[in-house]
This record gives sequence, C-alpha cells and structure tokens, in this order.
Amino acid sequence: MRVPPFHWWRTVLFLIPAISVYTIVLGTASLASSLFDTRGYFAHRCARAWSWLILATTGVTVHAHGLDRLEPGRTYVFVANHQSIYDIPVLFATLHWQLRIIAKESLGRVPFLGWHLRRGGHLLVDRRRPDRASILRKWKALVHKGLSLIIFPEGTRSVDGRVAPFKAGSFLLAIEAGLPIVPISVEGSRVVMRKGRLMTCPGHVRLTVHEPIETSGRRPSEARDLAERTRAIVEFGTRHAELGISSES
Repeated sequence: MRVPPFHWWRTVLFLIPAISVYTIVLGTASLASSLFDTRGYFAHRCARAWSWLILATTGVTVHAHGLDRLEPGRTYVFVANHQSIYDIPVLFATLHWQLRIIAKESLGRVPFLGWHLRRGGHLLVDRRRPDRASILRKWKALVHKGLSLIIFPEGTRSVDGRVAPFKAGSFLLAIEAGLPIVPISVEGSRVVMRKGRLMTCPGHVRLTVHEPIETSGRRPSEARDLAERTRAIVEFGTRHAELGISSES
C-alpha cells in the first residue's frame, strides 16, 4: 500500500521537532529528579508523559485487553514481541507499573534519552560481552525496589510482523529472580513506523496482556522451554489481534 507523501513531510517538519522538544524537556526534568529521587519514580512519570505525548502527537490510539489479569503493585517481567520503536511508548503509556527496560549499552550515550536510561535505573547491557552475574545482580536490585521489567526477547524489531524465536537468557534471569512472566502481544505498531524507515503514520495498536506465568520452583534448565511457550502465547495473541478477535490464553 502506497503511503501519501504528506506523512513523510509531517514526520520531518512536525513530528521529529516535536518529539525532540519532548525528549529534551522531559529528559532534563528526569535528570534533575535523579538528584533527590534515587528510586527513579519521578523519572518514570516523565517517561510516561513522554510516551503519552508521542502517541497523541503522532495520532496513535491503543486498545489494551487483559490488564485485569494482573495484580496492582506486584513486580512482573513483561515480555512482548517487537514490531516498532513505538512499542516502548505504547507499553509505558498503557502499563501502570513502575517499569524499567533492558537496553543495549550504546543507547546510554544518546543525549537526554540515554542519560535518562542511565540515571533512571534502567538496565544497559553490553551485548558483545554480556556479564550474566552482573546483570542478575542489577536485576535483583531493581526487583528489591518493586520495579517491573519490559523485555523484547526477539532481540530486534520485526521487519514483516512475524514473531521471531525468543532468546532464553532473559527467561533464565526471570527464573533465578523468581519473577512471574507476563506475555504481551503487540499488533499494529509496525504500521505506525516500520523498521528502517523514518516516516511515521497515525494508527491503532492492539495490546493483549496474557495470564502471568509463574517461575517460582522452575529450574534454570527450563528457560528454553519457557521461552518457547511464551513465544507461542504471544504469537497466538498477535494473530487474533490482527483479525480483530479477543484472544484468551
């Protein structure tokens, strides 16, 4: 389907400048708050405001199904498929938990956004030389503070919308930390901004939150099976969301 040139000009002349302003202003507020709020709670409020502004400015609406399956205040590992850069603002704007992400180390060097990630308590990982012991130690520190994590176990964004195999490393850490995993199916964000493209279009994103999977009592050797089971649930949800069917898992 051919996209009108209007969306390209709208992205370049309006969206990019607007999002840059949001990032600088809220990133500065987040950094300032880190001087007195070591838990990063205010920084998270800045991230949620940033996410809401981006979605509203772009013209992205979100319909979330299954949030009633979760317990308010409980710590979770949210595991989602990755269709677009917009998945992050979609999840932050929709999930009312104190959220942190696992991101690649290089993102920490991006002005304002990266500085927010470093000071706001997010996990930055060197993918070339991952130190599992260090990651688990930092992960457990976040859990101790009652913070939940968002993970995209495919490792990269999907080009065609298909759900790629999930890497087992994050599931191993979840088992070792004893945290419940919440599979989330994201459908529609790829239309908003496709991988490798600058142009952004308005759209509707469907979010399906599935039943949490408890990891307490599981052995580390079960991480691969848990990754495959979670992927199957997420893929099932994306198919049903694409067809406009409510999926129950």
